[in-house]
Amino acid sequence: MDSSSSVLKRLIWINFLAIQLLPISSELPLNTTNEYLNHKCLVSQGKYKPGSEYETHLNNVIKLLYSGSYRGFYLFGMSNDNAILQCRADSYGTKCHDCFATALAVLRRKCPWYKGMIIWYDQCLLSITSKDTIGQIDYDNNFCMSNAKKLGGDKLAFTRTWKTLMDNLTTLATATRSKDNYTMFAAGETSYKGDMMYGMVQCTYDLPATACKECLVFNSLRFQDCLSDTRGARFVGGTCTFRFEFYPFISKPVLNI
Repeated sequence: MDSSSSVLKRLIWINFLAIQLLPISSELPLNTTNEYLNHKCLVSQGKYKPGSEYETHLNNVIKLLYSGSYRGFYLFGMSNDNAILQCRADSYGTKCHDCFATALAVLRRKCPWYKGMIIWYDQCLLSITSKDTIGQIDYDNNFCMSNAKKLGGDKLAFTRTWKTLMDNLTTLATATRSKDNYTMFAAGETSYKGDMMYGMVQCTYDLPATACKECLVFNSLRFQDCLSDTRGARFVGGTCTFRFEFYPFISKPVLNI
């Protein structure tokens, strides 16, 4: 692992403040819900015992997460124990805090005593693991959701449109601002046969830019059938996500760079 990844391993707190967005039209009402998407108990990592050292450490990590300023991304880790809270870039402050609190409560109910667990909401990802995963692509914990309504028509033209949108957003999200410092998020829009298609990409902030691109490309190929020819779809994973809809779903950012 390179030196930058080694530095990440030693960090107790990483606070993501950088947000970069393409302009998004406000002509249509935003759909900024925070629905539950999915969760997974990482059974292979085993369980911990009540009162154990692992539970003590986990509770300390949770306290640190609760005390955060909720500006976007937090990573806590000691040895091989890691916790990531990543909020969607427009979901900071109270939205991020509320999403974390909800996600944690549901995880504790659905995955009691598990050392590894992950949950996804519209506005945040919460991942807790006993393995060293910092800076690594998660190839295993991924899924795709699509709108049941089909677009029909020229499927090839539609596929080209969403792939071009994803490629452009990926380039923007991983654009280098300074050495080893990337935005890891971008959102924007494009026209498709008179309609506006809105999209976003996001990777966890611990990923190098090359790994972010690889994660997005891997999942776009893996879930190509899910993403093609629908009125909206997304793949969601432990380290990257892509979404498109035919309505705006990202709030205008407060932070700009």
